[in-house]
Amino acid sequence: MKEANGNLLQNNQAEEVRAVNGSAEMYHLLMFRVYEKNIQGVWKHFKEYRIEPILIKGYSAALNYPEPHLRPLGDIDLAVNPKHFARVLEVNKRLKMGEVDLHKGLRHLDTLSWSDIFENSKLIRCGQTNIRILRPEDHLRVLCVHWLNDGGINKEKLWDIYYAVKNRGENFDWERCLETVSRRRRKWVICAIGAAHKYLALEIADTPLAEEAKQLPAWMIQTIEKEWNSPVKFKYLHICLRDRKEFLKQLGKRIPPNPIQATIEMEGEFDNRPRIFYQTGGIFLKLKPSLKRVTKSIIGDWREKRTANE
Repeated sequence: MKEANGNLLQNNQAEEVRAVNGSAEMYHLLMFRVYEKNIQGVWKHFKEYRIEPILIKGYSAALNYPEPHLRPLGDIDLAVNPKHFARVLEVNKRLKMGEVDLHKGLRHLDTLSWSDIFENSKLIRCGQTNIRILRPEDHLRVLCVHWLNDGGINKEKLWDIYYAVKNRGENFDWERCLETVSRRRRKWVICAIGAAHKYLALEIADTPLAEEAKQLPAWMIQTIEKEWNSPVKFKYLHICLRDRKEFLKQLGKRIPPNPIQATIEMEGEFDNRPRIFYQTGGIFLKLKPSLKRVTKSIIGDWREKRTANE
């Protein structure tokens, strides 16, 4: 009787777990559909102004996942023709679409011309709307550079690279992916894929970069593992100004600069040489925009307090 009661209790617990998991699954699916609705709305507005962007990262990366709705989504990242960027900014400001993150072309994420990128992009269906995304080979490059440019700090986003490679189509063109950019950037892509192989067990035996991707620089491995094990997670300095303790932690986290991020920012080589030159250059490169963000945040706080006191 005791055993029967125990089995009954286990069955009830299993049902509760399934119910909770089912609710969570439904929530994620609903949020994914809401996100798709937002994309469709953005596309509709831009289409009215004859603007045709390319959706990158986020939602586009999620489509490679076995269950796309489980991949966390943030802003809607849109790349637009650099020649029309000022106009697109103005339109976006007028429409007050705060969830949109606009990119002037692909910025630092890729070096191919906009015309090449656009001509090789493709249309897919998002709900009732056709939207434009990068071709898989170009998007894999963008995902790799984006992950490295963040310093390899986010293990979760490494899954974007994992699924982009694992679930690539039969006609995936590795030559298009690797040989259309500089030798340096080719190495960046290979190292990012190598990280997915090392840490997420991505199978790469059937790719032309199988051996190369296993040869990650020691400093890259050390940086990734240090970041993942660090109790201090990255935050932008300007959002920590009201918390002096957190601000000092974040300042300390940036000294010395992340070697992976510094190498990407300085268009450097992923070889075995010391990173100090890239790190030094990275400091000067980021000094002006960092001060600008902090100053803007301080002025914003001052105006907010002034308004509250009036």
